[in-house]
Amino acid sequence: MFTLAGADLARFLLATVILLAAAHLLGFLAEKLAIPRVIGEVAGGVLLGPTCIGTLFPSFFHWLFLGFSSEGNLFGFVYYIGELLLLYTAGLKFQARFARSDVKTGIAIIIGSTVIPFLVGWFATRLFNPAQFLGPDHNLLALKIVVAISIAVTSIPVISKIFSDLGIMHSRFAKIIVTIAGVHDIILWVALAIAAGLVSGHGTSINAWVVSKSLVVTFAFLAVCIGVMPWLLRKVTSNRANILFRASFLGYFLIILFALSDIAGYLGVDVMYGALLAGVATKFSLPDRWFARLEESVQGISFSLFIPLYFAIVGLQLNLVKDFNLGFFVLYLIFATVVQSVVVYLTCRIIRSDRLTSANFAAAMNARGGPGIVLSSTAFSLGIINQTFYAILVMLALITSWMAGTWLRMILMRGKRLMPGDEHLVVQKVQQDLWLSEHAETPSTPQL
Repeated sequence: MFTLAGADLARFLLATVILLAAAHLLGFLAEKLAIPRVIGEVAGGVLLGPTCIGTLFPSFFHWLFLGFSSEGNLFGFVYYIGELLLLYTAGLKFQARFARSDVKTGIAIIIGSTVIPFLVGWFATRLFNPAQFLGPDHNLLALKIVVAISIAVTSIPVISKIFSDLGIMHSRFAKIIVTIAGVHDIILWVALAIAAGLVSGHGTSINAWVVSKSLVVTFAFLAVCIGVMPWLLRKVTSNRANILFRASFLGYFLIILFALSDIAGYLGVDVMYGALLAGVATKFSLPDRWFARLEESVQGISFSLFIPLYFAIVGLQLNLVKDFNLGFFVLYLIFATVVQSVVVYLTCRIIRSDRLTSANFAAAMNARGGPGIVLSSTAFSLGIINQTFYAILVMLALITSWMAGTWLRMILMRGKRLMPGDEHLVVQKVQQDLWLSEHAETPSTPQL
C-alpha cells in the first residue's frame, strides 16, 4: 500500500542528498561571510532549481527533482515538516517576561511596529494593482492582508541566530527584541490565520459573517493555546500515569506539535499557526531543565535536516529568471524597509530613547527572515498569491535579514553600544573579535 519502487527511492534520496549538501555548504559559507545562514540555505535551492540548473540543464533538473510522479509529493512532505518545525522552534523562543524597566519600551515598540506598518501596508495596495499578484483563489481581501503582514512581520529565528552569532543573546537589547518579536509575530499570525480562513471555504462569498467567524475561531484558538494548554500540559506531563511521556521524551512533544497543528487545520485556522502556538504552550508549561533538554533535542534534528531542506526547497521553487519582477521588488524592498524603520525609530524617540538605540531597534525589527518566508510559503500554498509575488516576498525576507545582521555587526565592531546598559558587553565582544582577527594563525606543530 505505502510503497515506492527501488529506483524511485534511490532517485529521491539522491536529490535529497544533493539538496541538503547544497543547503549546508552554502549556509556555512554565508555564516563565514557574516551573512545569516538562511540566505545560504535558500541559495542552495536557487542554485539547483529553475533559476540556475533548471535554466542551464533543464533535462537534468527534471530528472533529479521531477523524475517520477510522486517525487514532488515527497518533497512537499519534507517541506511542510520543516515548516512545522521552524514555527515550533520559533514558539519555543517566545519570551513572556520583560524586565520591569523595559516594559514601556517593549509595549511601545510592539504597538508601533505592528499596528502602523500593518495599516500602511494595507492602504499601500491602493498605490499599485494588487490583482496582478493574485493566486488561483482570487481572494483580493486575503492578498491585502498578506501585503500588510509582509510590511510588519519580524523574524524570531533569524534575529535570535544573529544575536547568538554575535555573542550577545544575553544582552538587554537582545532580550527585548526577542520578546517583542515573539508577541509581534503572534499578533501578525492571527491576521494570516484569518486570511487562511477566508480562502478555506473555496467559493464562499466574503462578507461580515465569514470575517467574524474567522476572527472568533482564531482568537478562541489563541486563547486556549496560551491560557489553557500550558496549565493542562503541566498537569498531564508531570503525571506518573503519563506513559507516553515516559516512553519517549521528544516523541511526546512532537505529538503535541502535530496534534495542535491538526486541530488548527480542522478549525479552519492555518496549520502553521497551530505549530507556532504549540511551541508557545510548550515553552510556558515546562520547567527550565526539561525545556533545555527539549530545545536541544528539537533543534538537533530540525536544524540539521528538516529546516535546511525546507529553506532549500523554498529556493527550489523560485524561478528568478522567469517569475520575478526586479523593478517592483526594489520599490517594495525600499518601501517596507523605510516604513518599519521610520515607525520603530520614531516610536523609540517618543519614549525618549537616544538616536543610536532607536536606530538599532529599527534595524533589528526589519529582519523578516524565517516568518517572512513562511508567510510567503503559506500564502502561496493557499492560492492567495502567485509565483511572482511569492518570489518577491521570499527575497524581501532574505535581504532585510541580511541588512539587519550587517547593521548590528557594524555597530558592535565600531565599539558602540546597542542600548544603555550594554556598554561593557559590547566592548568586551569587540575586543575579543579584534584580538582574534589580529592574532589568528595556523597552530604550530607541537614540540616533542
